[in-house]
Amino acid sequence: MTASLALCTLPLGLIVGFFIALAKQSEESFLRTAADIYTTLFRGLPELLTLFIIYYGLPIVLGQALAPFGSGGTIEINPFVAGMVAIGVVFSAYCAEVLQSAFKAIPKGQYEGGFAIGLTKGQTMRLIILPQLVRVALPGLGNLWMILLKDTALVSAIGLPDILRQANIAAKVTKDPFLFYGMACLMFLVLAILSSFVFNWIETKARRAEVRR
Repeated sequence: MTASLALCTLPLGLIVGFFIALAKQSEESFLRTAADIYTTLFRGLPELLTLFIIYYGLPIVLGQALAPFGSGGTIEINPFVAGMVAIGVVFSAYCAEVLQSAFKAIPKGQYEGGFAIGLTKGQTMRLIILPQLVRVALPGLGNLWMILLKDTALVSAIGLPDILRQANIAAKVTKDPFLFYGMACLMFLVLAILSSFVFNWIETKARRAEVRR
């Protein structure tokens, strides 16, 4: 459950964070302001509070919004979806800052070179900017992934059977908290170590590809 939640949240956070980073460097002041408000809001709120707002508060807001249309009954949000959205928006806010810094590290001449050989903005972004962006942003994204793994423990507060919740149940039943919380620690450490190996491998491949180019 922990790994599934983290893996499902990662693409959501990356995609939203990428577009927020684009908005933060847009020429439109409205987009820049909206992106700044987004990142400030979700970086400033505690992750657990964001989770509670989405899991408990969003169904109330949706119910009231749909009431004029005759929608009856209580709207419920799946705990997995609520956890994915809550952790995803927080992850995307931090991801946007990492990607924005990576964008700034890419010289403007890279854009101009793409336009000079007849590439469109989309082609320049896909063929020239994105490969460099990924390489520059990888260390920061790796750190965010580690934080994301740890943040998945928060979903135990809304009843999702992740590592921490199962350890908590086992500790209460057996009256042996040290054993099961220790096992939970080991599981998170194993996930973190495996993740570090994967990111190190990706960074190595990215550096080799850059050298070949």
